[in-house]
Amino acid sequence: MRKRPSRALVPALAASALFLAAGCSAEPGQSSAAARTPDAGASATTTANSDQPLAVAAAPAVAATSTAVARPGTAGGKARKTSLKVKSYDSHTRRAVISTVAKGTSLPSPTGTPTPAGTATPGRTAVGDVIASAPAPGAPGGLLAKVTKVIGETADGTEVQTAPTTLDTLLGDDDAKGTVPVDPASFDVERLLPDVKVSWAKTGDIHSGPEGTKVPLGSLRVDVATKVATAEGAPASADASVSGFVQVKPEVDFSYGGGASTAATASDGSTASGPGAAYLGVSGDWTSQWALKGRAGATAKPVRLPFARLHADPVLQVGPIPVVVNLDLTCYFEISGDGRVTVDVAQDLKGDFKAGGTFGTAAGWTPVNESHMDSSPIRTSVTTAGSVKAALGAQATVGLYGAVGVTADLAPYLRGEAAGTVTATTPAGSGTKSDVAASGSWALYGGLDLSGTLQIQLAVFGTPVIQHAIPLGTLHREWKLADGKR
Repeated sequence: MRKRPSRALVPALAASALFLAAGCSAEPGQSSAAARTPDAGASATTTANSDQPLAVAAAPAVAATSTAVARPGTAGGKARKTSLKVKSYDSHTRRAVISTVAKGTSLPSPTGTPTPAGTATPGRTAVGDVIASAPAPGAPGGLLAKVTKVIGETADGTEVQTAPTTLDTLLGDDDAKGTVPVDPASFDVERLLPDVKVSWAKTGDIHSGPEGTKVPLGSLRVDVATKVATAEGAPASADASVSGFVQVKPEVDFSYGGGASTAATASDGSTASGPGAAYLGVSGDWTSQWALKGRAGATAKPVRLPFARLHADPVLQVGPIPVVVNLDLTCYFEISGDGRVTVDVAQDLKGDFKAGGTFGTAAGWTPVNESHMDSSPIRTSVTTAGSVKAALGAQATVGLYGAVGVTADLAPYLRGEAAGTVTATTPAGSGTKSDVAASGSWALYGGLDLSGTLQIQLAVFGTPVIQHAIPLGTLHREWKLADGKR
């Protein structure tokens, strides 16, 4: 189990849950979802007109106990808000305790021992309910599950047995589409190197990080500076180091289109058609600046040095449904080369990126892989013959309810090479030609690699299971920043 690092700042996420009746028959002594009395805290209105798409937005932090109930096959059976919530969850046994703060319902057994099945209070969860919960105790990545058995009442609420389910059991033939910014303050930050600084800014003139660091609203910035292994035999003046920052304004892209052409009947008799279309991905603005100096002890095989890991569980409010997105970001340096070239190079890079998976009934899951970047060299100095390549990148994973769906690796890089015996220098910000002190030639390139995979867990949408990981394909671009010869 991964230890969760301390939060830089953790906003109150909505601890909401959604309960939908699947209409299956109850076990002896248990009340069915369709037959039980409506929860006293339930809204009397449906979520939306069936002809209108569901709104997709960030879940409001004030909705700490916001929930919804739907009872398919009954009048007004669309999802509605209720006061039920997941009090606790055990991922090993898949048992959950569901509590309610609704007025007018009797209290659970004060003894803490489950009461016999069949004594559940009307208005509470029952067999066939589908639970979609924001992060809760025991389910830090959210919970998407179906109630298979009501065990009984405890001091904390109704204890139930659950089984995995899919989003189509909640969304049905509804449509939903939206892009939601991720609150930069919601990230957990694990620093992997000593000199790592994290900054962010959000509305309300709220800023975190070193004084004087300017960060655009909604952006997260990670700065690093560290020494790296210097090539054997290099002079002291060629000590190698890397420094720079990654700044990203992350957004989660989500869409669901109901109405697949055919319906599948589950073993319990319920019908789930699966979506006709779906999309899950991560996108955003990207800014980075990094520098490599000295003669790095690089090898032909790239060496990756992670310097920070970040994690967030933003909650999307899709109509009344809390859809939990799990987002991880690992920032890293990567160096390769022959260990012979000495450089002093730096580059600015700005642009945007988009990576994810899109589903259609005809083509199944297919990758989406886009990036548009502009770069400019700050300084370029290449000394002696050889080659080196340095990347300052980030690997992102995005999934739903604790299941990874898409992995994307964005790696902007600098590549320098020189032939012969050469010392070439371009003064920073000048319009003069490079000063080449010896015979030979050199060149400096900027580039970008974007790659990744679609994972089997994307079946959480209710689509056919991916039998194996699907590569996103590699988006590769390279451009010349400077060169010279004499």
